[in-house]
Amino acid sequence: MTTATDASTDTPPTQHRHGLAALTLGAIGVVYGDIGTSPLYTVKEIFTPATGVAVTPDALIGAISAIVWALMLVVTLKYVVLILRADNRGEGGGLALTALATQAVRERPGLRRFLLLMGVFGATLFYGDSVITPAVSVMGAIEGLEIVSPHLESYVLPLSIAVLIVLFVVQKHGTHVVGRVFGPVILLWFGVLAVTGAMQIAHQPAILAALNPLRALEFLAGRGWQVFAVVGAIVLALTGAEALYADMGHFGAKPIRLAWTGIVFPALALNYLGQGALLMADPAAIDNPFYRLFPAALVLPVVVLAAAAAVIASQAVISGAYSMTKQAIQLGFLPRMPVRNTSAAEAGQIYISSVNWALLAGVLGAVLLFRSSSALAGAYGIAVTLTMMITTVLTFFVIRHGWRLPAPLAWGATAFFLALDALLVAGCAIKIVDGGWFPLVLGGLLFVLMSTWARGRKAMQQHLADEGIELLSFVESLHAYGDAERPRAARTAIYPVANPQLVPPALLHNLKHYQVLHERNVVLTVVFCDRPYVPDAERLQLEQLAPDFWRLTLTYGFMDQPDVPAALQLCNVRGLHTEPAETSYFLSRETLVPRAGMAHWREALFAAMSRNASSAADYFRLPGNAVVELGTKVQL
Repeated sequence: MTTATDASTDTPPTQHRHGLAALTLGAIGVVYGDIGTSPLYTVKEIFTPATGVAVTPDALIGAISAIVWALMLVVTLKYVVLILRADNRGEGGGLALTALATQAVRERPGLRRFLLLMGVFGATLFYGDSVITPAVSVMGAIEGLEIVSPHLESYVLPLSIAVLIVLFVVQKHGTHVVGRVFGPVILLWFGVLAVTGAMQIAHQPAILAALNPLRALEFLAGRGWQVFAVVGAIVLALTGAEALYADMGHFGAKPIRLAWTGIVFPALALNYLGQGALLMADPAAIDNPFYRLFPAALVLPVVVLAAAAAVIASQAVISGAYSMTKQAIQLGFLPRMPVRNTSAAEAGQIYISSVNWALLAGVLGAVLLFRSSSALAGAYGIAVTLTMMITTVLTFFVIRHGWRLPAPLAWGATAFFLALDALLVAGCAIKIVDGGWFPLVLGGLLFVLMSTWARGRKAMQQHLADEGIELLSFVESLHAYGDAERPRAARTAIYPVANPQLVPPALLHNLKHYQVLHERNVVLTVVFCDRPYVPDAERLQLEQLAPDFWRLTLTYGFMDQPDVPAALQLCNVRGLHTEPAETSYFLSRETLVPRAGMAHWREALFAAMSRNASSAADYFRLPGNAVVELGTKVQL
């Protein structure tokens, strides 16, 4: 019943009804919790024995400079300044960007298909990041208990698991509720980061030399081949950059930009500089430079605050995963799942129960497998840096072919960011054997699922087209041979189909088994386009084929929640009058019969996914007491 198509008509972006201040506070709580907790572990990981970096003043200035300028170039310049402009009518994320890129090259089908596959692969890698980020953030915070007392080490793992379970349980209350609660906590967290960092800088102002980008270049150039290990640790400071774009539909670009430039980036820069200043005065503090910023009496309260911030840090990728999943469903890459809107004011704020519990299972599996934040840090990076590289490639096609920017500017900006992305990917690639394989395996499995679903749906629709009967000639034959005079049921029959050119199998079954037609017969097709939202004025196309037959097409964006009964009421002004109490919906339920169209394991996988997809009646909000399902056998 759902298909993907192009749409070129512009639609205004979603208008946020909340105040800018409230949205900015919510963005701080949801979007920036992840990157805000990176100071818990980033500096420590740069100076591990694996990187070979000694804790010397020059190395400290160079390392902190590399972190600050990585934040400036990757987050500020690439994402906040450039990528946030590539919104798909207010929505962000890998699949929204993919839709923009493929639309920009729609006249080149080969390139369009390649970009589509690349975008889907990038989306699957984002899910891998969605599993690793909550695990590493929460464990990194809870491990502060070891600073309070070494005897508390045995409590780190069970406490981390308990905190993560609570986090995922509260997701059902919605992003707007979570953000309202989390925003003030994260605001306090960034205040603590800024103040403690500034205090250390005041004692060791020499660390301010790290603001010179040349010190970062000198530091990296002097590492030799170990530069990749160092870069793999610096990447930890960039956690959450991709989620910043994926969560744009929840809050809008302006609040995200204001939060970053006004609060988040200054606080992070001050804290990283402060950790560098502390280590210049006391190199022994490298065992946990973040918690060593605080007096012993304050460590426990800070651990509690850090744990709260780490929980919040996970929210960015979790809410981003919901948005990504809904886009994948609408674009035809995942089977239907129940999607619940959690805010009447913000259409982008949603909750998907199945995704929530699948993420929780993956996160708990990662915690039990790696058992420490340092081990999880080895798993983190490769997925998110590959996603960043894919985002750069897709953005090129948007700015060059969609926005029509001059070629030198488009190529120059892309080459710069690709070079930066390649360095980050190379730095994380050496960690594959240390755990980087974990998100890659998760992403690979999801790519198989998504590609199998898309291919299976295409094969099934092709079979129905090959075996189908052309609708217009069928309707003409009914009236030409008098079949239209057969007994009529005094109701409206709605026949949802994927291909509006063919006779719905359910209609044929009605004629075959019951020898009856309805007074009004509507062949309905629901189309999802590559825009996030479609206004009611552009919702429907209605064509009358005969006095008793209509062909209706309803168009939704990939972030819309389809509501067929509500859309049918729009038909009243177009000449098709339907009474909800006198309307029946006849759905075709396909029974899959394997054939040599796909590999046997893929056929079995597609069949299993099809069986477990949520009901079309529920997904399209059809009234349960007015739905009739009729079976059809389909060969793959």
